Amino acid sequence: MKNALVIGLLAVLGGCASQPCDQNGSDGSCRAERMLYQNDLLQAKILIAIGDEEGYELADALLKRSAALDERGEIEFYQALLLIRQGPQPEQVVSRLEEASAKGHPHAMALLYKMYQDPYLLDQRDEAKAQGYREAYSKLDVAQSGYPSFDKALELVSQLVEPPPPLPERFDPCEDRCP
Repeated sequence: MKNALVIGLLAVLGGCASQPCDQNGSDGSCRAERMLYQNDLLQAKILIAIGDEEGYELADALLKRSAALDERGEIEFYQALLLIRQGPQPEQVVSRLEEASAKGHPHAMALLYKMYQDPYLLDQRDEAKAQGYREAYSKLDVAQSGYPSFDKALELVSQLVEPPPPLPERFDPCEDRCP
């Protein structure tokens, strides 16, 4: 069930990664770059979501490689999630989320709201900052269209920052038979 939830969350967030190329170039390099960007971002999302610490270094490298093509704050958002997975680093997390928020990333705004409202990862609540991020979210095109609603975005980021379920032990087919 958790795996289906993770895949569903990634599918919802995957729509944020698709951006059209400028059709002026006829060599297809823009399309190829976009496909590589989407692939790198999807792989990084999966590595972060499953919570396998062995994949964090690769996720970080994929995010860094994709950074040049990111215009909507997705890289900074997932870098913040990666920092959360690696251990509480509130200043760096807030910094990355603020960068993503400045680019208009809706989930970054929702997570910043959660951090200041609950407080999550922070020592104290700051309702003024929390409300500022909620208001900023309400001005986004996605919010005005109603999808995702602020409550849904908040629910999604809450699920993303929950510790992932433990990974099953690795299967070793030679465990009982190999010398």
